[in-house]
Amino acid sequence: MKYLSTLFMVALMSANSLMAQKVEPLYPGAIPGAKPVPSDFKEISTPRKQGGVIITKVSEPTLTVYQAPKNKANGTAVIICPGGGYSGLAITHEGYDVAKKFNEIGVTAFVLKYRLPDTAIMLDKSFGPLQDVQQAIYKVRNEAVKWNIDPAKVGIMGFSAGGHLASSLSVHYMDVKIPATGQVNLRPDFSILIYPVISFLESPHTGSLRNLIGRDASMEQKEYFSNERSVNAESPKAFLVQAADDATVPVENSIVYSQALVKAKVPVEMHIYQAGGHGFGLNNPTTADQWFDRLVNWLSMNHLLK
Repeated sequence: MKYLSTLFMVALMSANSLMAQKVEPLYPGAIPGAKPVPSDFKEISTPRKQGGVIITKVSEPTLTVYQAPKNKANGTAVIICPGGGYSGLAITHEGYDVAKKFNEIGVTAFVLKYRLPDTAIMLDKSFGPLQDVQQAIYKVRNEAVKWNIDPAKVGIMGFSAGGHLASSLSVHYMDVKIPATGQVNLRPDFSILIYPVISFLESPHTGSLRNLIGRDASMEQKEYFSNERSVNAESPKAFLVQAADDATVPVENSIVYSQALVKAKVPVEMHIYQAGGHGFGLNNPTTADQWFDRLVNWLSMNHLLK
């Protein structure tokens, strides 16, 4: 009985910890490019066999704020985009769990629950997610004082299709899709891409391509969203992780993005593991190495943890 009571208290504390996080609406008012949401369009949370949930049917985008403890905070912030092939959001193991890990090293994390491409709620489904990630960095920078962060140390992170969204922001930050007011700076200061979808032309992830721009997408659309093609000298420095045996998103996605950054003389570090498959989140089960430890070293080397 005492053992069960202890388990209950641990579960309650974990739940309270999650509930204590601040959840903020992404937009202060109307969402740009949105259609009226049909009455039967309801957000759904589905449990994963491995733990956590997958969220689908997102029509109200939010930021869940994991503020770094005051005694550890270093001013750096990161916006996290969970993956899910642009059809769902693996928001627990590619979002909340990662945000908690960042708090341990003094980084404030914002988990972005972005809208998934859907003509039922968007005028142009291909730009809905990009609008949301642009709004996220705009909002975080505008509220830097509120969250005790440095607006010059705000990065973007993404897993799988969330990596595509993060890299899209990294190369298309000048193509503003939101009605932001005042002086707008949507460029991330750094990007972290974990088994990312990058290209819709070179070894594409067909599910992400189909869900974002459709089966009959034009070559112009495919080129726009093949993010390695828009890298230039102003693109943010990047840290990439992927497994060589990834059968879902070919490892060539990370390779072509890294090559484009090297060609543009943008600092980049890439870790390709021998094995691990896809979707492993923080823990690649095939190796004792922890990629997050490598990330800490990279962040420190780039003066983001001081």
